Amino acid sequence: MSETIFALSSGAGRAGVAVLRLSGPQAGAALRALTGQPLPPPRRATLAALHDPDGGELLDRALVLWFPAPASFTGENMAELHLHGSRAVIAGVLAALGRQPGCAPAEPGAFTRRAFDAGKLDLAEVEGLADLIAAETAAQRRQALRQLDGGLSVRIAGWRDRLARHLAHLEATLDFPDEELPSDLDSAALSDISVLAEEMARDLASADHGERLREGLEVAILGPPNAGKSSLLNALARREAAIVAETAGTTRDVVEVRLDLAGLPVTLADTAGLRAAESTAAESTAAGPLDPVEAEGIRRSLARAEAADLKLLVFAADAAPDPEVLALADADTLLCLNKIDRLAGAVPTALAGRPALAISVRSGAGMANLLEALQVACAVRLGGAEAAPVLTRARHRAAVAEAVAALGRVGQAGLPELAAEELRLALRALGRVVGRVDVEDLLDLIFREFCIGK
Repeated sequence: MSETIFALSSGAGRAGVAVLRLSGPQAGAALRALTGQPLPPPRRATLAALHDPDGGELLDRALVLWFPAPASFTGENMAELHLHGSRAVIAGVLAALGRQPGCAPAEPGAFTRRAFDAGKLDLAEVEGLADLIAAETAAQRRQALRQLDGGLSVRIAGWRDRLARHLAHLEATLDFPDEELPSDLDSAALSDISVLAEEMARDLASADHGERLREGLEVAILGPPNAGKSSLLNALARREAAIVAETAGTTRDVVEVRLDLAGLPVTLADTAGLRAAESTAAESTAAGPLDPVEAEGIRRSLARAEAADLKLLVFAADAAPDPEVLALADADTLLCLNKIDRLAGAVPTALAGRPALAISVRSGAGMANLLEALQVACAVRLGGAEAAPVLTRARHRAAVAEAVAALGRVGQAGLPELAAEELRLALRALGRVVGRVDVEDLLDLIFREFCIGK
């Protein structure tokens, strides 16, 4: 922490404004060297001319802000330079700072790591900040802000406080056996521990929703060749993401598109057309024989379908559905009949006894209904994602599950010493969520997720 770090905190490339941050004991000296002026009033934007301290060359005219310790993001002396966002200006100021005594470029996550070490953020809040920076949709933003604002941390702290009181009482009976204290956990304490375990278990049940929301739902578009899957992907993405052709087997590999679906993060995957290796004479004439590349594409399509949260099974409305492809439909499947513009009669609303969405990608008919059905299906699979707080990472889930398991053993411990040890295990597991125990092995992994300048 004796080193003063600096980095560009805004995005790289040409922009109207670029934000450069400094943190550490020499931040004030470096700012004075660049401006040639005393430090500005704390937390007040001040216009200043920045010069290269070595040669006096004017580098930029910028807004500078000064954040004296400990009232800063990192808890250290900090400064921000709001520069004009050209590459030349940024490079000149960074080079000048690099020549200042005690200053060095920041590594990824270095500012946030210092905030954590200074107690400005706990580990759950740090992860919330990382998720906020990476958020692509409104739902992801809301979840990240809840965690950054301490929603999960407060929940964990409440659990730990209650467990600590029970552990303190039990430890007292062990340390002072001559006092008239109960020699074991009483029924009220055991009841509260059971209630705590139930509360944790409820949050564990929503952990999958939180993790899914962070990563985004996977929706696989499946169907036989020439059903219009790639056209549907392009229509939903509103751009030409996949090649569309009348030739069967055009899509050989999985084509992915990230989509903001009413605030929910979704990855749409267009897959190779599904058909059997052995085709009828008519199929062979229309589609040609199944070559090894197309066969590999079909294998990948089936694997993607197996891993997807939701399958969108697309068939051409003017052709009989392939029974083998139709057999892929399950509870996590939406059936879709495309090309209804080719039908002369009534538009079907079911397929093999299951409701089906009738659409025409070409004319746009039924597309609004399909989009609404997708939004509803995705929202159902993220049910509980809006409930605060939620466990949003696998490590949160693992730690809370470990605590629940330890609490479940308290009632069967037999000896007060064993019961106390189970309570300590539960406390230690919960502490790992917010970084209140030794978590050095986790820190590098977590802070490495940040970009330079944060």
